[in-house]
Amino acid sequence: MTDAPEVRRLAGDRAIAAATQNIPHPYETAMAEKWIARHQSAFESGEGTSFAITARESDALLGAFGIHVRQEHRCGEIGYWIGKPYWGHGYATEAGHAVLRYGFEQLDLNRIFACYFAENLQSGRVMEKLGMKYEGLLRQHVKKWGAFVDVVICGILRSEYDQLSDSGER
Repeated sequence: MTDAPEVRRLAGDRAIAAATQNIPHPYETAMAEKWIARHQSAFESGEGTSFAITARESDALLGAFGIHVRQEHRCGEIGYWIGKPYWGHGYATEAGHAVLRYGFEQLDLNRIFACYFAENLQSGRVMEKLGMKYEGLLRQHVKKWGAFVDVVICGILRSEYDQLSDSGER
């Protein structure tokens, strides 16, 4: 809970909310506390795990990366946000590789997928760097701030992840 004010500060930036489906704006500290409070029960029930992204040298919070698990289908959906001051430094890609490794190697998932707003080309690039493949466009799938937004879905299968591992590409 001590991270809640920093989560609010970083995730509360309008640019973060504009690029995500689930982060509202304004984003209050109480919302951050509620979000943090859900993590333990989601982990214990096997529904998902959220990881803080922190700087190695200072342990400062940079963002979060999570995976929501659907055990009956052995698949998981990943999502993330990075504080705007930390954009463009490779943190999402580095964290994403760790979460994929966790999903495939620890949770024994068969498929991991992600959705992002079509105009968010940076997230698309992160998914590409993770080895995920374009699977489709969900036209006007989400209504964000009064406008319908296209959503891209991409994914990676366990067999594709294993191939990348064997070839040293990840």
